[in-house]
Amino acid sequence: MLAWFRQRTQDRQTAVDLYGAVVAEARRPLIFERFGVQDTPEGRAGVVIMAVFPVLERLKAGSPRARRVARLLAEAYVTDVDDCLREMGVGDMSVPRKVKKAAQALGERCKAYSAAARAPDPVSALATELASTIPGLDQAPAGANALARFALATVERLNTEPEDVLLAGRLAFAPLSADDLLETPT
Repeated sequence: MLAWFRQRTQDRQTAVDLYGAVVAEARRPLIFERFGVQDTPEGRAGVVIMAVFPVLERLKAGSPRARRVARLLAEAYVTDVDDCLREMGVGDMSVPRKVKKAAQALGERCKAYSAAARAPDPVSALATELASTIPGLDQAPAGANALARFALATVERLNTEPEDVLLAGRLAFAPLSADDLLETPT
């Protein structure tokens, strides 16, 4: 019985560690300064969802434990949204409704991003999805394409990582730099 509790606690900590890595990647100033994403709460939330997408994709395709960590990672996102809304002074009565909307956005966007990743031209399909869901990217097609290539490269990278690495809370994103804006879509 205690082993089950320890495993659950460890999985929750793994999800928190992975979420911390996702947020650190999503908060890189480069994304807002050079890629065209608006530095607003909506823009930051959109980039977090884009960055969590490859991690959820990899975990959902894994073992039962990996799928549990994926669920806990989604819960970490929802908890973070709740905390952020309260820090911004959103009234207590409207927080649950806004958190529910954010949780739905996570699920819907990840589903749309996953479908785009399987499209015949995944970079173009994902760039279109990103431009329609992340504020500012509709006016920055080069940024949308670069972020789509980044997300898809991260999906590929994570698919080659042993599951044990992710379940240890270690996460390596694909490289992202301002030079990625110069690349032409594939």
